[in-house]
Amino acid sequence: ACFRLLCSLLLPALFLSGILCICLVLLLWGVRLWIRRKKQSSSAGRDGKRPLLVGFFHPYCNAGGGGERVLWCAIRTLQKKYRNVTCVVYTGDKDATAEEIVEGAFRRFNIKLIHPVKFVFLEKRFLVEASLYPHFTLLGQSLGSVFLGWEALLKCVPDIYIDSMGYAFTIPLFKYLGGCRVGCYVHYPTISTDMLSVVRNQDTRFNNAAFITSSPLFSKFKLVYYHFFAFMYGLVGSCSDVVMVNSSWTLNHILSLWRAGACTSVVYPPCDVQTFLDIPLEVEKSTSEYSIVSVGQFRPEKDHPLQIRAFAKLLKEKRVGLEPSLKLILIGGCRNQQDEERVNNLKCLCEELGVSDDVVFRINIPFEELKGHLAKATIGLHTMWNEHFGIGVVECMAAGTIILAHNSGGPKLDIVVPHEGRVTGFLAEDEDSYAETMAYIFSLAPEKRLEVRKNARRSVHRFSDQHFEDTFLLSVEPLFK
Repeated sequence: ACFRLLCSLLLPALFLSGILCICLVLLLWGVRLWIRRKKQSSSAGRDGKRPLLVGFFHPYCNAGGGGERVLWCAIRTLQKKYRNVTCVVYTGDKDATAEEIVEGAFRRFNIKLIHPVKFVFLEKRFLVEASLYPHFTLLGQSLGSVFLGWEALLKCVPDIYIDSMGYAFTIPLFKYLGGCRVGCYVHYPTISTDMLSVVRNQDTRFNNAAFITSSPLFSKFKLVYYHFFAFMYGLVGSCSDVVMVNSSWTLNHILSLWRAGACTSVVYPPCDVQTFLDIPLEVEKSTSEYSIVSVGQFRPEKDHPLQIRAFAKLLKEKRVGLEPSLKLILIGGCRNQQDEERVNNLKCLCEELGVSDDVVFRINIPFEELKGHLAKATIGLHTMWNEHFGIGVVECMAAGTIILAHNSGGPKLDIVVPHEGRVTGFLAEDEDSYAETMAYIFSLAPEKRLEVRKNARRSVHRFSDQHFEDTFLLSVEPLFK
């Protein structure tokens, strides 16, 4: 009787599930057909031929970070190589015009585009804001990116789709519904094996709150959630036809998560090395003030508080009889109100530590001003744990500042490494080691510092715009066949 009851319930349930699956497949097939017809009906160019549309999904294209430099360099590279290509940028920067965005790219990065770019302005960018998801942020932002991607797809259907900002969950959408050839440039894995180990070891970090680390139950629940998300992330990422990563560190994580080694390659981001080479490298003249410069967006992972605390420790330990005086100059971009609040909190920390007069904030400054600060600085400071690459690190080295970066990620594996057996910079991990290493750098003879600066500059040519163009074109070539 129980078996009959089970069969009587199970068979209709299976039948109903089958009907729903067929309806879903038919719906998706109908949507894809409709999107294809929409693409075919788009206008042709002057010669009667429809240009090849290459869409870049970059909701924050008007921000001033390294990811945006990659975007504009990639677009310029395609414009140089392909005449029949029109580049489309999907962005949520509705507060700026197309002309202002392009002008901003030139002003901040010294990148001038060859042809006009088509901008598709998105209304629902708030769906990918971290502030919208105080809990389950990774999952919330990823699902939000699917809805934002759907809006992008409805507004413009490209032939080739490139996610240039790390929204991997949009890739299946454009591939299977949009019928596009798809690629991505991964700056930083949305989730990494390092993040899993942080939760597993119950370490307190900016993305692992103390109330979770103090509870074994919460930690186990978060670990299950992270493993589930990592599985989903690997699933959507493996849909890519072409995968580009920005460093050896990112490569290792993407290979373990996406298992798409055949189509994955390292494409170092373009660093404007050439622009800094006109800064003369010579023995420092006697000065009344030395400066330490930090270049990076005011995001939590950049760990600016560590820079301020280490600097305060350096001043405290060397305050007596210290000549010349020291200044810490924090240079970076603010994307939104949260970043501005972060800057205000950093200023409060400076007051608390008594270093307000010695720390200078320079926000959203023009490129020439950035260059001027780097030309005068003795040390370039970088404190992000597991920085995926570190364009700011390369820029400091090209400009001739002595880099002091975090002993992890891209700086450790790719950038601050010996060149022809010679020292190119220094690495540190915590407040004490940063303060000690800064003191050590200042204790070196000017001639010794000049030697390190020259070694660093010689080592960074592998991160030039030209090297990026060559490796980027080689990687995306399968998308244009």
